[in-house]
Amino acid sequence: MAGLTGAEPGLTAADVARGVCRLFAQQGLVAIAEVTLPNGRRTDLTAIDARGQITIVEIKVSRADLVGDGKWPDYCDWCDRFYWALAAGLDPAILDTPDYRPERSGLIVADRYGAAIVREAASCNLAPARRKAELLRIGRLAMRRAMIAADPELAAGWREG
Repeated sequence: MAGLTGAEPGLTAADVARGVCRLFAQQGLVAIAEVTLPNGRRTDLTAIDARGQITIVEIKVSRADLVGDGKWPDYCDWCDRFYWALAAGLDPAILDTPDYRPERSGLIVADRYGAAIVREAASCNLAPARRKAELLRIGRLAMRRAMIAADPELAAGWREG
């Protein structure tokens, strides 16, 4: 994959998301960007596999963004796996420190053409009731977005429920 061996200046979060989604597609996962969790946090990517396992990915394209992120532990109660996805060329060494829970969080390195899992995320199985609620919520969000993409006028009169 291009860019994974050296610094790749100018990568955006959208580039990294594209690469991660390509990796996930190869692995049979489907993903959606910017999912707001019940606790108010917003994920960069949320993916679901064929078994209904939920993966959350937090994307970082700069060291300052990575070091300044203190909200990421709030995601862990809403997924089976948590990954950091770093732009190719960004030094991942900081993620080996205890503050970033390397025993729990996985690491993906990506550019806009693909991605590679550098460290697998530990699996923490969600409680069945939470999984069911999250899968329903995420599915409805994805369907709502598809409906609005097909007919933007629906957005003006959208009713939650």
